[in-house]
Amino acid sequence: MTRLTLHKIACLAVTLLLSSFLAVNAQSQITQFKTFVYTSDELANDISKLNDERDTSRGYLGDLFTSAAGSMKGIASGYVTSFIDLGVTAIGSLVTRNARHRKEWEDVVKEENVYQTVINSVSEMSDFYDAPSFDGAMDPKGMRFDGIGCLRTEGSDTLFYISCHIDRSKLHRIINHSKFELVLDTLILSPTHSNLPNSKLGIPFSFEERKDFTLTMDITLSSSWMNEIVQLQKNQELGTFHINIPADQRVLDSKGFLRYVRPSNEPSRYQVTGESFIVPRSYSGFRDERDNFKDCWGTGEYKLTVSIKETCDVTDAYRSNWKNDYKHRKELAKKNKEEGLLEQSWEIISKQDWNEITRSWVITTLKAPASYISTDLINRLDLNNGK
Repeated sequence: MTRLTLHKIACLAVTLLLSSFLAVNAQSQITQFKTFVYTSDELANDISKLNDERDTSRGYLGDLFTSAAGSMKGIASGYVTSFIDLGVTAIGSLVTRNARHRKEWEDVVKEENVYQTVINSVSEMSDFYDAPSFDGAMDPKGMRFDGIGCLRTEGSDTLFYISCHIDRSKLHRIINHSKFELVLDTLILSPTHSNLPNSKLGIPFSFEERKDFTLTMDITLSSSWMNEIVQLQKNQELGTFHINIPADQRVLDSKGFLRYVRPSNEPSRYQVTGESFIVPRSYSGFRDERDNFKDCWGTGEYKLTVSIKETCDVTDAYRSNWKNDYKHRKELAKKNKEEGLLEQSWEIISKQDWNEITRSWVITTLKAPASYISTDLINRLDLNNGK
């Protein structure tokens, strides 16, 4: 069975496992992302084929670390909350002001044309490599990190999905420069099912009113490690990847989606720019059964930060009709204010854990009004800290 086939099976399993979560009132605009950090046992074999065989320790030490590799995998789970501002203040001030002029409308619409969310790993993810090394901090042997993906669903419907893996055509860069690159494999994207307009008034995305929809994603890898002379390198950025995807109406299918799967062994239609160093292994000495001290380096811990940004612009026809739109917005805002929707603060909840079936880390990020963040919501979304 090929790697691509296994990947498709894994993606299907992840989608089936994670597609069911709480359905709430559309006006609350609760959004949830699932971010996957892929791993691959085959990647280590591919790298080994390019790497010269090394004279590593055998026997007792080799057997010990081989048997311990699985037990060293950590499972981190939990949730943290933080206040975020999604531009509600601008709409509230629009309603309460007596003066009505075009600049106010322009300012509000400009804010609506941008949606951004940041997804962080809750704690360090362990095991960038499958086993410790006796050869050094930058030994690539056994590298198992294989990329990242992100999913947003509504019920059983996939609204957004992106998947990037290690670029197999550039594995020589890992051997020669300790750097790797990513390639985009799969993409599902729909402007009409995006988070734009970023408004609590329930205004839908319309190509008659909005144009130039673009999704950008930045992926940053960082790590902390201890070197041989007991110097701590803390939260060092190793590299950043950037993806920019315009979604013109002409490239969408009949249901309003851009769907793309990279053909096997071909370059991707959508470029991932940037590069990252592989994760440095942290130094840790070791004594064998004869009390001989040996140098060894760990399996590598790291963190990921993913920034997703959706942007668009307004059409000339929409801008020319700003007076009627302003009046419509005032009516919507008045109604929603009566319902208390514009007075709510917003929060983020994040959870991170290891999925043994798909062999990936899963980071769940939920945005919701503070009034919806309850014990019941956390439990029903399986964000209860694993307790």
